[in-house]
Amino acid sequence: MPPTTSRDAVLLLTHSGDFYTIDLVSQALARRGIRPIRFNTDLFPSCVKLSARAGDERVTHLFTEAGEQISAAEVRAVWARKLWSPRMSDDLDERYRSMCIGESAAALEGFLDGLYDARWVNDLERQRDAENKQRQLRLAARAGLRVPRTLVTNDPVAARQFFAETEGQTVAKLLRPLTVSMDAVDNFVYTNRVSEEDLVSAETLRHCPMVFQELIPKAYELRVACVAGEVFAGALDASGTSRGQTDWRRAAPDECRWQKVQLPTDIASSLRLLMSELGLVFGAVDLICTPSGEHVFLEVNPGGEWGMLERDLGLPISEAIAGALLDH
Repeated sequence: MPPTTSRDAVLLLTHSGDFYTIDLVSQALARRGIRPIRFNTDLFPSCVKLSARAGDERVTHLFTEAGEQISAAEVRAVWARKLWSPRMSDDLDERYRSMCIGESAAALEGFLDGLYDARWVNDLERQRDAENKQRQLRLAARAGLRVPRTLVTNDPVAARQFFAETEGQTVAKLLRPLTVSMDAVDNFVYTNRVSEEDLVSAETLRHCPMVFQELIPKAYELRVACVAGEVFAGALDASGTSRGQTDWRRAAPDECRWQKVQLPTDIASSLRLLMSELGLVFGAVDLICTPSGEHVFLEVNPGGEWGMLERDLGLPISEAIAGALLDH
């Protein structure tokens, strides 16, 4: 009979440009006597090695660039914070690049499937489904949250009609965010106000559909970290900033500060119901509180940032995530 392997490790899926939040959760796990193993997914296959034997997790191994080694049988839980595209060597022949990327992604997928009996935050399949913005809005409305009028289209005529329906009070954004980590801005596309001049060149929508939403008046904006039924909320008023009126992420750090805020009981209950419907253990929710005090749901990001809430407000989000990972 083979020896029993101690399941004392938690695998942290991220990328090499990630920082701060990944360290907070790693430290919270270590304080509980758990071994955190960081897996920078962008460094596979160049610097990280995988060996998987079908049907035997004891000989399915991960070797990180930091020299750590772990078998699938040791993994108690997985924090699927970020999965990144493989980083290929610059000297790789371009003829084989796409093939190598595809094969690397397939190998990684197979390795992660070997962790089927670990606790996942979040389950990858449910997380992919939850990233569907139209589905989010539908389920949010069903959970009792107010959602803005929204149009997803690649039809310039439909975009112009929506602009007219909202009397020019329209913003545009992407269906999927392009971001790296808490303070990274490379390749990030912000929410932007739509003008009549923008719609003159709306024919470019044929290349890429976009999300158009009615502009919601703000008293302040909220980022809410939802973790296994707990809600941690921060409020930010960026209305007086030079660039953050439409999207608070464009405001300079010294222009506005996060403040603690108490969510109304009914809004917190609706968010818990939404998270349950989406099958998510963790999600970062964006809300707007209007001048009349009404809360409007914008979106939930299953891998969204929360480090600024813990850093500025002392909210114990990393402890909650560590606890969720170890929850049977």
